[in-house]
Amino acid sequence: MIKLIVSDEITLKQLEETDAPYIFRVIDSQREYLGRWLPFVPGTKTILDTMAFIWSVTETPEFFRELVFCIHYRNEFAGLIGLKFNPADKANKRTEIGYWLSEPFQKKGIVTQAAKMLIDYAFDELELNRIAIKCAVGNHPSKNIPMRLGFIFEGIERDGELFPDGHFVDLEVFSLLKKEWK
Repeated sequence: MIKLIVSDEITLKQLEETDAPYIFRVIDSQREYLGRWLPFVPGTKTILDTMAFIWSVTETPEFFRELVFCIHYRNEFAGLIGLKFNPADKANKRTEIGYWLSEPFQKKGIVTQAAKMLIDYAFDELELNRIAIKCAVGNHPSKNIPMRLGFIFEGIERDGELFPDGHFVDLEVFSLLKKEWK
């Protein structure tokens, strides 16, 4: 299990089954807030749905496995952040960072600091070359993170994400190359 110390207040701990109650409790208590930008929220109806997500990560063969971390702020679960991979990504030395944060923890710089730690990890430990972050058009708090970290805006991925009600949202795509970092 990987554990990354971001600061005295922020820790990233690799996802495991015992995290399910904390993750589900936040999703279940913040459905309206989280569901505005996250398409998985309506489908997360019970803790078993959260367990299925965790198993989908932990039971995937290591070469294709996403690295998902629980964000802990002052030892309290605050959200998730991770590096997403598909079969071509590792071969092409690229990944995408995805994240979400519980509402009470917003506007503290938590995700920006956590993303910075993951960027260092991806470039230094995993020897990747490219990192992308995609944010729904209009999700300004999420968009501010790649902008703060020096990512380059590449454009709009039209109808990039499907929500359970059948509507698509456009995604703003940002990227950062290893040679541009630090």
